[in-house]
Amino acid sequence: MDSKVFIKNRLQNLFQSIILLLLMVGLVLVLAWFFAGGYGIIWSLVLLVPLAVGSRHAPLIVLKMYRAQPVSLEQAPQLFAIAGELAGRAGLREPPQLHYMANDSPLIFSIGYGENGSIVISDGVLRLLTLRELIGVMAHEICHIASRDTRVMGIADMASHLASIISMAGQLLILINLPLYLLGQFSLPWFPIFLMAVAPLASTLLQLALSRTREYDADLLAARLTGDPQGLAAALAKLETRNEQIARQFFQPGAGTAAPSLLRTHPDTGKRVKRLLELDAGHAEPFLFGRDDEGNPIPVSIKPPRTPGRRWFDRFRR
Repeated sequence: MDSKVFIKNRLQNLFQSIILLLLMVGLVLVLAWFFAGGYGIIWSLVLLVPLAVGSRHAPLIVLKMYRAQPVSLEQAPQLFAIAGELAGRAGLREPPQLHYMANDSPLIFSIGYGENGSIVISDGVLRLLTLRELIGVMAHEICHIASRDTRVMGIADMASHLASIISMAGQLLILINLPLYLLGQFSLPWFPIFLMAVAPLASTLLQLALSRTREYDADLLAARLTGDPQGLAAALAKLETRNEQIARQFFQPGAGTAAPSLLRTHPDTGKRVKRLLELDAGHAEPFLFGRDDEGNPIPVSIKPPRTPGRRWFDRFRR
């Protein structure tokens, strides 16, 4: 991957992330000022600052919610080796913990950040993706952990909730005082009213835009880590196709239709694949896993076979 292109894209993603996060926090502070003056700003910061420091309990809650079980080295030494290699390339002192979720849906996500990160992988992902594709999505999740995206999105989520709460409280006060306004006792501040009306929608759209920006950045970093953007692109396309099939199978026809881009947490898969395919192979050392004896990437399998009766970790024992 061209270093200039990489730096340009990273700076662009970083700039967009900072601007979006500042807009969200700024919206909350303005609403708090209109609602309670300086005290409102102080209390808003009191609620937001702990998230900037981070909580170590939230990942445990998520793991319990999804009933994810920790994976041992004996169960999947190859997965551990892959995670260790990718974590080292990402600058993490310790690889993320691996957890397995007995779910046929193709799900893989990361929680936590830094050395306290974890990756949850469903049975559906392990059966759907080839080893080369799995390396790509694991690199993507490790980049989320290394970039502390969970903390960033936690701050954004709290800012969005605060904006909605302050907006509702302000509108309630306006309704309570509406009789006085009708009697001509005082005039309504129209700009704060307008801001409170649009704040929940605006903060939600900003949060979704921030999430999409972080996804693009994780794609870019993952391609840099593995030197194989095509592997990640193939995995994304396959996951999208499978999720659409599940939606059509269990819900009404058309359920797999993509939502408008502004209302999605992830960018359009087609755009992500296009961006990845436009990248040259990186200058990272050849990744030993997912390559043949000559060091060439193993061709992507469109429909990997599913062997009945095998335990999910058998293929990763080697």
